[in-house]
Amino acid sequence: MDSFLINGGKKLSGSVAISGSKNAILPVMAAALLCSGKCVLHNVPHLLDFKNMANLLVHLGAKVTHEAGTMTIDTCDINVWEAPYELVSKMRASIYVMGPLLGRLGKAIVSFPGGCAIGSRPVDFHLSAFEKLGARIMIEHGNIYGYCPDGLKGAVIDMPFPSVGATASAILCSVISEGETLIKNVALEPEIDDSLIDFLTLMGAKINRINDNELQIIGVKELYPAEMTMVSDRIEAGTFLLAGAITKSNITITNCEPKHQKSLLEKLEKTGCTFAQTQDTITIFPAETIKPIDITTAPYPAFPTDLQAQYMACMTLADGSCKIKETIYPDRFLQAAELNRLGANITVKDGTATVLGVKQLSGAEVMASDLRASAALILAGLVAEGTTKISRIYHIDRGYEKIEDKLGSLGADIQRIVAKR
Repeated sequence: MDSFLINGGKKLSGSVAISGSKNAILPVMAAALLCSGKCVLHNVPHLLDFKNMANLLVHLGAKVTHEAGTMTIDTCDINVWEAPYELVSKMRASIYVMGPLLGRLGKAIVSFPGGCAIGSRPVDFHLSAFEKLGARIMIEHGNIYGYCPDGLKGAVIDMPFPSVGATASAILCSVISEGETLIKNVALEPEIDDSLIDFLTLMGAKINRINDNELQIIGVKELYPAEMTMVSDRIEAGTFLLAGAITKSNITITNCEPKHQKSLLEKLEKTGCTFAQTQDTITIFPAETIKPIDITTAPYPAFPTDLQAQYMACMTLADGSCKIKETIYPDRFLQAAELNRLGANITVKDGTATVLGVKQLSGAEVMASDLRASAALILAGLVAEGTTKISRIYHIDRGYEKIEDKLGSLGADIQRIVAKR
């Protein structure tokens, strides 16, 4: 397996452009299944998750091309309704195809999805939404079987939790159902509002936000191909801001949405960082001494779980101790043990990590367990004394496009060691 070698202690400087959002593009790719024709997406980076989703769409009958940041998805010949284990096991987002398949073909078989090892991430909310809309769901031999004997019909769907994935699935399944659907307690993340809803609206869907957490969807009989430039990745943006904070370097991120970084910027300001912003850039001016600040992850607009690991890396060098509480995925602390191998002082108990800042991290061999843990280890490696080797970096390729090149352009000493095939 490929690995990263990082010689730490290098000051960073300069600017870096943020790529299109992984978490926004994946459900939009699935949305293309709802029409017959060519959908075009711009600002699409080359990520492993997109390759895996494209392979799944091709298996279902689509034609997918991805060149120079533009992805074209031709769904004229969709005629397969089964998403097999060998394709689905590689990423959790594969569940997104089930709603469109139920809507377009009236049936679907999807293997239970895989992805990062960050604890239990059930699909119960997705399946409940499908059932409310009239689908009959059966689980057998590791597969989810769904069919719509009487078609999909509008319903009231009250989400037990504002899950981004389940909200996306409910929307995807209801836009071509018969009648009106009301979805309550929906996720507010930009990946829903500024991406999926905007794209479906361009396709001809009728979606109205009744209030902050309710959506009204009037089903239509047909959707049409659309073209859209995808929103930038707020998690990648946050990761580079934290790179500036932990290495005490001035970094400018471009092609970003500053409003999407509000919760992170508020916390980093309390640690001592300051910022300059324009309409689509943020420059971080880091603190010389990092103040320890507690965080609690929660649904948007609160602090994102997808930045918790990277923030933890930053807090390893804080002047004092802080607590990091994880409310979305309580088991999402696998990076803590690896950060401790680099000299951090972190203890985890009952969904809360206590981080006691140390003076210096030291390079060591560590192993990535998931996508965001990989980013946290990279940030720690950037400041660790000596050389850090990070293995199993295929996780990072799922969500960051050529992160070693972007960090290298800022002055980091990081190289990818390609394993012999």
